Amino acid sequence: MFERVIRLLSAIVWGPHTLLLLIGVGIFLTIRLRFIQVRRIGLSIRLLVRSGQRDREQDDATGDISPLQALTTSLAATIGNGNIAGVCTAIALGGPGSVFWMWLAAFFGMATKIVEAVLGQRFRTIAPDGSIAGGPMYYISRGLGLGWLASIFAFFMGGKALFATTIVQSNSIALALKTQAGIEPWISGLVLAVLVWLVIIGGIKWIARVTVILSPVMVILYIGGALITIAVFANRIPEAFSLILKGAFNPQAVGGGVAGATIAHAIRQGFAKGAYSNEAGTGTAAVFHAAARTSEPARQGMIASLDVFIDTLVVCTLTALAVLVTGVWTEGISTEMTVNAFNTAIPGVGGLIVAASSLLFGFSSLIANPYYGEISYSYIFGPRIRKPFRWTFCIFIFLGASMGVETSWSIGDIFNGMMALTNLIGVAILSGVAISTVGTFLKKIDREEESEESEAV
Repeated sequence: MFERVIRLLSAIVWGPHTLLLLIGVGIFLTIRLRFIQVRRIGLSIRLLVRSGQRDREQDDATGDISPLQALTTSLAATIGNGNIAGVCTAIALGGPGSVFWMWLAAFFGMATKIVEAVLGQRFRTIAPDGSIAGGPMYYISRGLGLGWLASIFAFFMGGKALFATTIVQSNSIALALKTQAGIEPWISGLVLAVLVWLVIIGGIKWIARVTVILSPVMVILYIGGALITIAVFANRIPEAFSLILKGAFNPQAVGGGVAGATIAHAIRQGFAKGAYSNEAGTGTAAVFHAAARTSEPARQGMIASLDVFIDTLVVCTLTALAVLVTGVWTEGISTEMTVNAFNTAIPGVGGLIVAASSLLFGFSSLIANPYYGEISYSYIFGPRIRKPFRWTFCIFIFLGASMGVETSWSIGDIFNGMMALTNLIGVAILSGVAISTVGTFLKKIDREEESEESEAV
């Protein structure tokens, strides 16, 4: 009964209204920013590369963490098991076509995330203890004067971290370890809860120190395994893209094991799991990037757009191609599908890579997400809630390891959808502030680059 109710609520939250708002705001911002995610992606990469140097130049800038740490912490929160289990769940429930809609949502989501990060910086506050507090609840309350809407958002954002992230990530890790090593889920959950507590008890600065090392390692490990898998079955790559494109507009034409798949199924799964994976539109990026030390909000916004690019257009795409070229997409659901794909190409080793990646992805997500959860509940209940929240978060990690797969993902979809519905109202109305900030910054950058070129000549 409980599982049926959760799935029904998930379907209602991710109905046409949420999908239209998510993609509508993304298209609106993309047009207003003149397709900045294409025109200026090179600049975003250059700003990221220079971020270490910029930290030294801006020692007097306000913030808790560096611009690079803000990106790696945000990536640690977004590159979780949504990239392994989420993609496979979307394909299992919506067919290969869901990947196309995931791409589309990510493309427009890059523009959305730029605006979220800029607004996070513009409307952030300094807490009584001297730490930075920012995010959608602050730009909704301070920018729009809608304190009640800000509180609703904060409730769902904190709830997503506490009730959804804990369950989804620990569940995926436990499943991978059970499949590959025979470890009972309750043991995995207990060990994971203890390890996460040891990191998050130190707050955002300690979390950032861990993620700046962990994020590159886990991405390289997983991408390496995925590339080997795809390379072994390289002759099937055209067929995989054909399945994605055909499935996006005619799911029944691809056959396979997706019973009753429709275009609506593909769109809903692609958008919902894409939003869960890269979190564009849900507002979480605004919390992490608001904490970055920088005197240029637009600089952090440009760097933030790489969250979505790396998470969905790179990592999620590699997962999708791996399960499609190996032909295992009609078998199983969640992490086991990726395990089967990697084992098909790299027998005996592939599954271990997925298990290790699932552990690293999930662990990084679990140490990053409590930060925006506690920022959210601190907004509602005050700063005293932070330590109790961290303890409760770890308890739910332990409990979530033994939950059902589909139920855990549906819970995550519900909270993510409610966050998107409330956050996008603030993003759309305040977009003019962010777009003006970005425009001024780009003109400044262009003048600096022209001056450098003249001096070089």
